[in-house]
Amino acid sequence: MSESSRLARCGWQPADPVRRPVLFVNPNSGGGRAARAGVAERASERGIDVSVLGPQRSLATLVDEAVASGADALGSAGGDGSLAVVAAAARAHGLPFVCIPAGTRNHFAIDLGVNPHDPIGALDAFTDGVERRIDVAEVNGRLFLNNVSLGIYGDAVRREGYRDAKARTLLETAREVLGPSASTSELQLVDDLGHEHRSPAVVLVSNNPYALDRPPAGPARPALDSGQLGVVVLDAGSPRRAFGKTWAATSLEVTGPGPVHAGVDGEAVDLSPPLRFSIRPAALRVRISPRHPGVSPSGPLP
Repeated sequence: MSESSRLARCGWQPADPVRRPVLFVNPNSGGGRAARAGVAERASERGIDVSVLGPQRSLATLVDEAVASGADALGSAGGDGSLAVVAAAARAHGLPFVCIPAGTRNHFAIDLGVNPHDPIGALDAFTDGVERRIDVAEVNGRLFLNNVSLGIYGDAVRREGYRDAKARTLLETAREVLGPSASTSELQLVDDLGHEHRSPAVVLVSNNPYALDRPPAGPARPALDSGQLGVVVLDAGSPRRAFGKTWAATSLEVTGPGPVHAGVDGEAVDLSPPLRFSIRPAALRVRISPRHPGVSPSGPLP
């Protein structure tokens, strides 16, 4: 099977060339991965306008300025939080979005089918890319590409050193949240069977469900176009259970008495309840290099 046929069966189609693509590079993501790979330099050689992030102006401001100046494709080389900001603008203006894997884990890139070890090759998405539409999710109107975590994970992402030692920080937070002297989260939600969950230790809401039954693939999503949220809830008091309850839904509401600590695509955020989650099917145009896999490692291969 040819590369073009394989990608077509995965939903990718040839895309028209763009005239003024803009790439936003976060030099600090992934321990400076973009700088080490020379992403900005290689992008400029391809005729892509490059904006390297700094402390002076916010990423959202830079993206708005690029769109106002006539950008017709937007890309991001950084962590998942940076990706979401650029993707939100691309979605709002109907522009194609390009993900360059320059973060630590490249969660979204992997599920999209981008080769996480080839940030320079990923730039071909601007000049010779294939395109398809995927879902995005929202919480209280804020777009996210991967997931929103509440409870243990929502508390952990706020801690100093989380990015350098995620596993250890999560374990330490879990001991506090699930231990005998733990305070409760005071969150409440109702699952797909009508059962109420009070003060859960973990709530994870994802843009499309994770393949929790396919451990060799790791924490990946088989598809980004199912039109559903994935929901995982672990009730407090059951630390030995891997997952208390999982289901898929098109919307979800989580209530609580005050501001909720959350991790939105890995970024620490305070959200005001009620937290209203929704899926936006086929809302985002995405492009990748035609030489990349084009399918999640947990997805069905054609």
